[in-house]
Amino acid sequence: MSGGTPFSWRFVAPLYMGSTLNPINSSMIATALVPISAAMHVSVAQTTTLVTALYLASSIAQPTAGKLSEEFGPRRVFLIGILLVLLGGVLGGSARDLATLVVARVFIGVGTSTAYPSAMLLIRRRAEAAGMAKPPGNVLGALQIAGVATAAVGLPIGGVLVDALGWRATFLVNIPFAIVAFLMASFWIPKDEPIEGTKTIREVALRIDVTGILAFAATITALMVFLFSLPNPVWPALAISAVLGAALLFWELNVKRPFIDVRLLAKNLALTRTYTRFASLTLCMYTVLYGVTEWIGAARGVSSFEAGLLLLPMSVISALVVGPISKRNLVLGPLLVSAVSSIVASIGVLVLTSSTPIIWILVVTSVFGVTMGTMSSGNQTALYTQVTADQIGTASGLFRTFGYIGSIASSALIGVVFHAKVSDIGMHRIAVFMMAVSVLALLLTVMDRRLREASKNMRAES
Repeated sequence: MSGGTPFSWRFVAPLYMGSTLNPINSSMIATALVPISAAMHVSVAQTTTLVTALYLASSIAQPTAGKLSEEFGPRRVFLIGILLVLLGGVLGGSARDLATLVVARVFIGVGTSTAYPSAMLLIRRRAEAAGMAKPPGNVLGALQIAGVATAAVGLPIGGVLVDALGWRATFLVNIPFAIVAFLMASFWIPKDEPIEGTKTIREVALRIDVTGILAFAATITALMVFLFSLPNPVWPALAISAVLGAALLFWELNVKRPFIDVRLLAKNLALTRTYTRFASLTLCMYTVLYGVTEWIGAARGVSSFEAGLLLLPMSVISALVVGPISKRNLVLGPLLVSAVSSIVASIGVLVLTSSTPIIWILVVTSVFGVTMGTMSSGNQTALYTQVTADQIGTASGLFRTFGYIGSIASSALIGVVFHAKVSDIGMHRIAVFMMAVSVLALLLTVMDRRLREASKNMRAES
């Protein structure tokens, strides 16, 4: 712990760098879909599987990485994840067909998903070892900026890379970042404790609940097949997801070491509400990132890169908001602001038209920047205080999975509304839905007594 602080820049730097890779890769690919379709001689619709592949891989890998970090050490899991990102970058950069690109995106999705849950576990353990009673707000805030506020940055970065170097650069760019992150983590993050005893394959499978992980993966996969099929729903996929979900619930209630502690979620309703709030407002956030971007492109004839630049102030404001909130470990106030600002901004979207001056579009998206910053920092601090150190890896991964469910739901919403034509009326319908979701988030916050208690405890400890 150099410099007299448990969180030296050497310790946190690889965690921050690793946490930026998932959100940036999530959005960066959007600018490369058209040139990839031309190079691979497939339709643009087929290339959207590259988006789906990363979403699916990430939503499954996040809690899985958290569970593995708890059982086998967060540093080990983080390093393996970075190597998978490196492999995905090499594979994607040299691919000759769409199938190889899909595999590369899966590697990148799984690899980048190890960063956040392992980072949360490393931070929690180090904070407790240092005797810190309160969450390390500055560290968590910077991690949140790296993990959420960077999402909108991927669009302009992807646009620059594709324009200058071609679509392969959106994969190859992962290589230098992965190498640097791996070296920093290898030298600067302390080694995990040795794994006790020699374990058989069966013992390891029981320890991490492989059956639960596979059932969770199958449930999420079927659900995503249904969501991405909209507006032409594949109802059997939804039915399969429901059956698998019921089987997963039964299994997790009866296994000794569950992958997802269902009893914990039933007892810890505050944590369940945190997940629901995060998913709800993430839906609104990604609807702005992709729905408004698509609408601007259709209404104004601008490229994805130019539309991405219009959304940059949203990310900047989000990053500026996260810092002071996280530093003070604020919970209730930011969550109230996030829901109210989302309602206000959704009303703003309701009055936008294709003739609205650009400045007003910037104003509306900037208000969503406030939503993004307060939502991410408030919910993350709430999560940190709602679980124990031995639960935070899986809990943090599941937190991100709920975020992906929100983002996938936003894609489904955009696909349904803009299926026939991208129009002002469609954008207004989306705005009404966003208002309803934001009101739900506000109710979940106002009616949550645990949040009020947490805020009082934070103030008393200050």
